[in-house]
Amino acid sequence: MARSRGFRRKTRSLTTRPRGARSGPRPDIYLTEYKPGDKVLVVIEPSVQKGMPHRRYHGKIGTVVEKRGHGYVVRVMQGDKPKEISVLPDHLKPWVSV
Repeated sequence: MARSRGFRRKTRSLTTRPRGARSGPRPDIYLTEYKPGDKVLVVIEPSVQKGMPHRRYHGKIGTVVEKRGHGYVVRVMQGDKPKEISVLPDHLKPWVSV
């Protein structure tokens, strides 16, 4: 049988929650509004599969380009190339510089 090379390949540790923390997303996620130019952190929320970015973008800092429907278009650097990804707000957190 051929090896699976799907979208969520090698994501077991990335897309599982710690034991006892298996609840849905927090309601305040949907109340947060991002404006174009805001910096956000792309963090995959495993309890929501819809609008999930590829695992290569997990932990990346990006800039909101526009709001599209319920989700956002975020510009993220992949190596030396800028990429634009569509992400639902479940997988975004506001980035606060230290």
